[in-house]
Amino acid sequence: MKKKTGIFAAMALITIMSCKKNETTTPSTNNTTSGDSIPAIYKKIYGAKSITRNGDYIVITTVDLPDHKSVYYKGTQWESTLYQAYNGTNASFSVNPNVIEQQSITFTIPANPALNTAHSSTPMGPIGISLNGVPFFNQYAAGGAALGPEKNSFDQYDGHPQQSGMYHYHLEPFWLTQNKGEDAFLGVLLDGFPVYGPQENGKTLISSDLDAYHGHFGVTADYPKGIYHYHITADAPYLNGDGFYGTAGTVSQ
Repeated sequence: MKKKTGIFAAMALITIMSCKKNETTTPSTNNTTSGDSIPAIYKKIYGAKSITRNGDYIVITTVDLPDHKSVYYKGTQWESTLYQAYNGTNASFSVNPNVIEQQSITFTIPANPALNTAHSSTPMGPIGISLNGVPFFNQYAAGGAALGPEKNSFDQYDGHPQQSGMYHYHLEPFWLTQNKGEDAFLGVLLDGFPVYGPQENGKTLISSDLDAYHGHFGVTADYPKGIYHYHITADAPYLNGDGFYGTAGTVSQ
């Protein structure tokens, strides 16, 4: 019996070792291949709740709570730590009646952005996402009017909330450029093309340095082979021009 038991034990060991070998050589259907990976640039978006890949799209969710202080945290559950009275440079500043409220926003953005000659117009509401999870809005106030007096309600970091409490930036997000640099990557628009600050190669850009969509093709620190990218400027249209350069993804709430 001992001899037979030894034979059976040896056979079992061989079977187990064979199974282990098969497990290590058989690819898992759940593995992420290089073609399905999330582009490295998205790892810089530190304020997102989640960033995942779904086929040809990057899916980003955010709760849209800016990581800097604001007058618009007054009267919220975060007031004790994040409220700060306006201390910016706009002598005409006037607080609007809205306060920051937590959101649930999902951006579905092409992982491989490409030119779309149709250049669809940017919608009212979110047109992209910044590094700290705050949405970018286009260059218009409600109803498609010029920002004009609405700029007087922007806090010291150039953001404010709309009626639903969605905090957003139309202009340069000063919190990000102060901490990351005037030439830094600041986020992406819905078409997947990146947004950079107002400086490039030591020069502060203005809108006339850019094309009709408020961007251009060139090398950046993140794209050494070059890519089309947007820039924020101090003059209108600030972030975006006559529409998206590429094919826009979607945003849902």
